[in-house]
Parts: sequence; structure tokens; C-alpha cells
Amino acid sequence: MDSGNGSSVTQFILLGLTQQPELQLPLFLLFLTIYVVSVVGNLGLIVLIVLNPHLHTPMYYFLFNLSFIDLCYSSVIIPRMLMSFIEQNIISYAQCMAQLFFFCFFVIDECYILTTMAYDRYVAICKPLLYRVTMSHQVCLLLTVGVYVMGLVGAMAHTGCMLRVSFCDGNVINHYMCDIPPLLKLSCTSTSINELEVFIVVGVNVIVPSLTVFISYTLILSNISSIRSTEGRSKAFSTCSSHIIVVSIFFGASAFMYLTPSTGSLDQDKVSTVFYTIVGPMINPFIYSLRNKDVHIALRKTLKKRSACTLYPMTSHGLPAGSSDTAVVACAWANVAICINVAVIANFFCSPRFSTKSMLTGNDSLVTEFVLAGLTDRRELQLPLFHLFLMIYIVTIVGNLGLLTLIGLNSHLHTPMYFLFNLSFIDLCYSSVFSPKMLMNFVSKRNVISYVGCMTQLFFFLFFVISECYMLTSMAYDRYVAICNPLLYKVTMSQQVCSALSFAAYVMGFAGATAHTGCMLRLTFCHANVINHYLCDILPLLQLSCTSTYVNEVVVLIVVGINITVPSFTILTSYVFILTSIFHIKSTHGRSKAFSTCSSHIIAISLFFGSAAFMYLKYSSGSMDQGKIFSVFYTNVVPMLNPLIYSLRNKDVKIALRNAGIKIQSRGIF
Repeated sequence: MDSGNGSSVTQFILLGLTQQPELQLPLFLLFLTIYVVSVVGNLGLIVLIVLNPHLHTPMYYFLFNLSFIDLCYSSVIIPRMLMSFIEQNIISYAQCMAQLFFFCFFVIDECYILTTMAYDRYVAICKPLLYRVTMSHQVCLLLTVGVYVMGLVGAMAHTGCMLRVSFCDGNVINHYMCDIPPLLKLSCTSTSINELEVFIVVGVNVIVPSLTVFISYTLILSNISSIRSTEGRSKAFSTCSSHIIVVSIFFGASAFMYLTPSTGSLDQDKVSTVFYTIVGPMINPFIYSLRNKDVHIALRKTLKKRSACTLYPMTSHGLPAGSSDTAVVACAWANVAICINVAVIANFFCSPRFSTKSMLTGNDSLVTEFVLAGLTDRRELQLPLFHLFLMIYIVTIVGNLGLLTLIGLNSHLHTPMYFLFNLSFIDLCYSSVFSPKMLMNFVSKRNVISYVGCMTQLFFFLFFVISECYMLTSMAYDRYVAICNPLLYKVTMSQQVCSALSFAAYVMGFAGATAHTGCMLRLTFCHANVINHYLCDILPLLQLSCTSTYVNEVVVLIVVGINITVPSFTILTSYVFILTSIFHIKSTHGRSKAFSTCSSHIIAISLFFGSAAFMYLKYSSGSMDQGKIFSVFYTNVVPMLNPLIYSLRNKDVKIALRNAGIKIQSRGIF
């Protein structure tokens, strides 16, 4: 595989924080704890700000963005860092550049969001009478857009310069992530332009915000010193102290890392980096919450709420949806819009018209057909595996078709939970896309599939898999509304809303499948035509290409990352609200009923997203044989288990099944 420039290096090894074996396990546990605390703390602060209307002010709007940025950029780094403590941490060239881009994007965003927060405190203390006018909704929005634009420009500058550098032989990065200084040390070409760019861009992104923060606090301190009352001074200081601590830690560590002379050791730099990449995101939510009276009150109120989240019958009528529902819906649709845009852009750059190829077999490929190697080549396992997967396929067909029929025949199941109808339809379709071909592998000598047949299978497989991601997300939102806002359930989950959510799931599936298949059509396949898999999937096809797969790997990382991260984050947020509501229910019966409506969905989500994430987001370091095993879980096992999970653990489905059986028996069929 080409690395996308003149480099001969196609992958890097992340050395990690230390090479001392006795420190690996303690450090793994330490940083795992830090990551869990970071995620819980920042996610908790985000949820708290959204739930409490009195926190919907400019100060907490910027704090919401700070928590979001901390959550994102710690998630860009720490999972990879944790891997370096337990195994050799290999990262592909494309993944390394993607990590560098998103890390730079979120770090620069943090610089400017902290600057914006300093300006907000300056206006609040120095010009309190003009605060609402100066920090209007439009101004706050404009400042936030400016923050993310600066992050995008800086990240593009750094990553663009890094892409021009060639890496010849050295591929061991003396760091726990793909950062600029350790990558420049590996280059076999001149890095003078890169060093100049780093000095200018990092200098601007550290000095300008630092100077702005310094000027803001000089004016603030000058204003505070003129306040006569001790209580007034104390109150003014309390609104700034948290921000000063965060700014000092972040800018101090980052300036030391990037603006010190290049003669400093990387081991010293790694320790400095830990402060602003890992420690900062962990302590920020605690600094702002433990030292903030408004957050204390909001937390107390949120924990005391009971009446708003008590379970009521599903047939209750309600009023127009509240602001919290609106926020969740808006957030969901914003995520959908972002994903569609990314998929469309990816599809544009990967479409056949963007390449110089003319379509013969779909492009310049010499290969007109592929041979599917199957799950295993051991002869003694062929017949037992054929019977096993034939049985799985039959159970999948009967289970999902039975559930579709049951929902169709019983009018009392025609509720928003009819998302289950769509889930069964998707499972039925995508298992039928590859199972027949998979079964052929076990009984025929050569399972041949044409180029066109392979691309078609790839498209429909991806279409239904991505659709399932978003259908499970819609079901999580449905459960959130049912448990947290039961009186508004029929209004919020109206037929139009349900149809729109279902349509969006299929649109996302279509956009993602088009992006991936379009990228695959631009590749050339020369001589190798044996696909080491039981279906035409992205990763085994990329291994057969005789042209650069750099663009494809970037698209896979971005599109698959979004189609797993966005639904997972939405589902996690929904269940945070749900669990908060359940804990407020006093009766054991009420809690049991609430848990029963969610347990099936949680099991299905865990199986599907767990195996899919492992397969696609860890492919560079794992073997294809290992990947095939994990594929079995979300391609074969999940479609079979879903109808059983939702029927055996669902009271309404059991009643409908019993009624259908009685009707059939009464008509004398048996």
C-alpha cells in the first residue's frame, strides 16, 4: 500500500509512554481510570447544562462547548494510548494522519474557546449592565463558529504540511500518539518548512489567545480592585478562579511542548503532553463544577426531579414537547446532517469521475471475477460449518419474517416501537445479501463472484448495516421519550416523526454505501483475485488492490468512525437520561418495568456495535482471519438473535404471538 506521498512507510509503531514492563499494567489502569473519569465528567456536565434552563447563559454555553471539545480530543488519543500498554501499537499511515488532524483541530479549538470564555468574564465583570446586549445569542454563536474555524484552519495547515514529508525507513514514533515533533524526527526529507509552519501556527495559536486572556484578566483585576466590599470582590474572583486554573494548565503545558527549542528530549515532551492532552480534559469538568454555585444547584435539582420522569401508561396524552426533547431532536438531526455531508464529500472525491480511470470492469482492473476464500479452508470443518450456518440462516429468516408478520397482523403493535418492524426487515435483507454465497463456500470447490456481483454485494451489505446503526439509534431515542416523557410520548413520537427518523436511517445507509462503493470503484485490481473472506467487504478488497488505497483508508476511518461514534454517542446520551429517570422511580415494580423496556435494546446494541467497531476500527493491526471471526457476530449472529431477544423479552409480542396461535387453532388449521 502507498502512503499517499513519496513515503515507503505504510504504518507506524507508537512506542507509548514508557518501555519499562513493570510499569505497563499500573499505567494502563491509571490512564483507563483517567479516561473513564474524563468521559463521565464531561458528558455529565454536558447533560447537566442541557437539562437545566437556568444554565442556558453565555458562560455555560461556552462551558458546554469546552466539555464537548475535551470529550472529543481525549477520545482521539487515549484509546490508542491504552493499546500501547498491552500490545505493540501499530497504526496505519492514514490513521496516523487522521489522528493528527483531529487532535490539532480540537486542541486549537480549546485555545480559542478558553479565550472566548475569558472575554465573556471580562464583559460580565467590567460591563455588567451591557452584558446581555454585548454577549447576545448572535455574538456567542459567531464566537463559537470562529473557534471551530480556527481549529479547522490550524489542523489543515499542520496535516497538509505533514503529508508533504516523506518517511523512508524509520517508523517507530517515540510517543503515545501521532504528534508533530516525533513525526518530524522520522522524516528522511527536509523539515525546515514544517518547523517554520509549526513555529508560526503554534505561535499564533498560543500567543494570540494567551495575550487576549492576559489583557482580559488585567482589566478584570483592575476592575475588581476598585470594588469596595469584600463580598463583591469575593464574588468577582469566584467567577474567574476556575477559568484561570484551566488556562494556566492548558497554555503552560502546550507552550512548553511546542515552543521550547528542538534540542529537548521527546521523553520530557511526552510527560509535558500528558498534562494538556489527558489531565486537562479530566479535571476541567471538576474545576468548573466543584467551584461553581450554579452547577451545584443544577445538580441538586436534577437529582431531586422525580415527578417529571415517573412511568405512566403509553396511552397517555400530552402537551407540546419541552425544550429538552427539542434539544435531543435537534442534536440528532444535526448529527445526521453532518454525516450526510461527510459521506457526500467522500463520495465526490472517491467517485470514478474523480479518478483518471475509464470503466472496463468498473475501472482499469484486469480482474473480472473474484474467488471468495470463505471462513476456513480446513476440509474437516466444511460440512459441520455448512449445517451450522444453514441453521443460523433458517432461524434468522423464520424469526425476522415471523416478527414482521406478527407486527403486521396485530394492530396493538402498531406503535412507534414499530421501529422493530424496520429492524427485522433490515436484518432479513442484509443476512440474505451474503449468507447464500457464504453457504456455497462450504459445498463448492471455488466460490466465484463477478466484479459487478461483488460491488453490488458490497453496496447492499453496507446499505443495510449502516441503516441498522441508525435504526438502533432511533429505537434508543424512542425508549428515552417513552420513559422520561411518557405524557408527551404520542405527541413527540408522532407518525410523521417516526417516518422521518426511519427515512433518515435509510438515507444514511444509502449515503454511506455510496461513499464506500464509489471509493472501491476507483481502485485497480491487477492479478490477485482471492478475497480472504466469505463476502465482498471493504478491508479484504483493499488488500487486493495494486494501486494506492490511501484515500480509501481515510474514507473508511472517517465514514465508519462517524457511523459508529455518532450513533453510539446518541445512544449513550439517551441511556444516561433513561437511567437517571429510572433511579428516581420509587416503586420496585416501576423500575422493573422501565428496565424491561430497555434491556432487549441494550443487548442488541452491545452485540452489534461492539463487534462492528472491533472489525473496522482496529483492522490495521489485526489479521483478516481474526476479522472474519468478529464479522460473524454482526453479520450472522446478531440478525438471528434480534427477533429472539425482542420477542422472548417483550410482553406485548408474547401476547400477540399467543393470540395469533389461538386464532390459527380456532380456525381448525391444527
